[in-house]
Amino acid sequence: MTTQPHRPTRRPPGRTARKSPSGMRHLYWNALAGQWRGGLVLLACSVLEGLPAFFSGRLVELAVDRGFGVGRPGPGVAWLGAFGLAALAGAVGSRLVWRQLGTVVEPLRDALVTAVVRGVLHDPTPPRTGPDASGVARITQHVEVVRDATGGLLVQARGMVVTTAAAIAGLVTVAGALVLPVAVPVVLALAGFAVLLRSLARRQRALTLADERTAATIGSVLGGVRDVVACGAEPVAALEVDQAVDAQAAAAVRVARSSALRSLVVSLGGFAPLVLALALAPAMVARGELTAGAALGALVYLATTMQPAIRGLAATVATVVLRLFVALRRLAETTAVPESRPAGGIPAGPVLTVRALTFRWGAAPEPVVNGLNLDLCPGEHLAVVGPSGIGKSTLAGLLTGLLPPQHGQVRLGGVPVTELSERARHLVLVPQQAYVFAGTVRENLALFHPGAPDHHLTAAAEAVGAAALLARFGGLDTELGHGAEGLSAGEAQLIALARAYASPARIVVLDEATSTLDPAAEVRAERAFATRGGSLVVIAHRLSSAVRAQRVLLLDGRETLLGPHHELVAAAPRYAEMMRAWLPEPPQPLPANPLEGCSVSGIR
Repeated sequence: MTTQPHRPTRRPPGRTARKSPSGMRHLYWNALAGQWRGGLVLLACSVLEGLPAFFSGRLVELAVDRGFGVGRPGPGVAWLGAFGLAALAGAVGSRLVWRQLGTVVEPLRDALVTAVVRGVLHDPTPPRTGPDASGVARITQHVEVVRDATGGLLVQARGMVVTTAAAIAGLVTVAGALVLPVAVPVVLALAGFAVLLRSLARRQRALTLADERTAATIGSVLGGVRDVVACGAEPVAALEVDQAVDAQAAAAVRVARSSALRSLVVSLGGFAPLVLALALAPAMVARGELTAGAALGALVYLATTMQPAIRGLAATVATVVLRLFVALRRLAETTAVPESRPAGGIPAGPVLTVRALTFRWGAAPEPVVNGLNLDLCPGEHLAVVGPSGIGKSTLAGLLTGLLPPQHGQVRLGGVPVTELSERARHLVLVPQQAYVFAGTVRENLALFHPGAPDHHLTAAAEAVGAAALLARFGGLDTELGHGAEGLSAGEAQLIALARAYASPARIVVLDEATSTLDPAAEVRAERAFATRGGSLVVIAHRLSSAVRAQRVLLLDGRETLLGPHHELVAAAPRYAEMMRAWLPEPPQPLPANPLEGCSVSGIR
């Protein structure tokens, strides 16, 4: 292995693809299309909801022309009663819309949350410590914006479109001569509103980004509050938060101003048709072009149905639809979808090759992994040792594809590990904090090998020393609590080790995965993986793991060394000193596995 200093470069394009806005919209529409049955129910409810808008003016016309206007109050009251029944039918339709809303919207939210979580997990520069505040903001704010906006479209905008269409159709049947004059101001208002949309969208996006920056800034300060206080940096931290909040407030003010201008344009477009109708209707009635009932019916359509609907529709477009598109675009920009390659095409017993591998966290001055070159051959047992915080766990994430390298490559059988489809078929990482989920013991052990027979899972538990634990559970059907509830840390690690052993992966990385086991249990687990077949990388918790490995990779922040344990002891004073301090009586090494065609030369 060689290490060479160089200036790290950003990850080459194409390693991780970002969803385009059209791609996110495709996901959005696909999620909605999957609920087409609910959409049909909404359509039927819309027809019922639109009855009052269509019949209102017509029924008022009949009540006047065939009832009150000719001295027959009885028929007039009857026609108004029919109007009341139509309104009741519309209310029933609206109630059914609300009942159907959840069946359409909730699956959409689930799909978007899944996409955002995948993006957070594949973030090339995640926070090193603490939660991802901006990622939380995307889930809690942007996804909820999409969910609420979709609900608003399905309830309010859909209802307004139905109402406007029904009112126009009714107006044509009652007073067709008034349609053209009242349509002109409506068209002009909508055109002016369309011109303003671009500015509204730009300012709404700026507000969304400001919200994220505020969340990220506050989260960063709160996450490091102890360091802030220790360094006496409270004024600096407070200033940074104040600047973020002020920027957010300024963006909100700009959005409010644009919204006010939009409201003015829409209001003019909504009231002008009503004023024109009031000005034209008397002359038309005098000329016999309209009856008194038709004129009153037209005013009912314009004043009580069309004008409120147009105002509401424009308000919905300016708020709900605009926020929806901005949120979808932002989700597309921050939702990473790794490019994948078919699982096939990787040769049996592949070599894991590392070339010029470099990775740094955030704006750290020095990379934690710098210019690393390494070949991990089939059947090899490698131990990685070094001081705490030197980058051993980071290296484990890079080797298994959980972290994309910022420079260099990690390839398995010639394929970049970050582009592998069904990666768990080839590589498995067991972290120090074991993951145990709510479910049966069988489901936990078979996580990476679904459908594995019970005898295979039992044998895996036996191999890593978890047989007694399995017996205490009473078998594979025992239910485990969420987050390893009721299990000790060592028992949770045994379950995670058995899960990795049962997987089909030929490369296993143990990242201090035996840290809570006693030394004897640790030896048994490492022996099991060393003789399992495939390659084993042990991020050592105890230096005795280095003695049992075929090769040792020493990371100490100054010089990276690679070689068999006995050669490192003889030729590397720092390694020898570390071993003497930790292991006054070195343990017996594990039996060596032959490495076919793989160099295991000394320090390089």
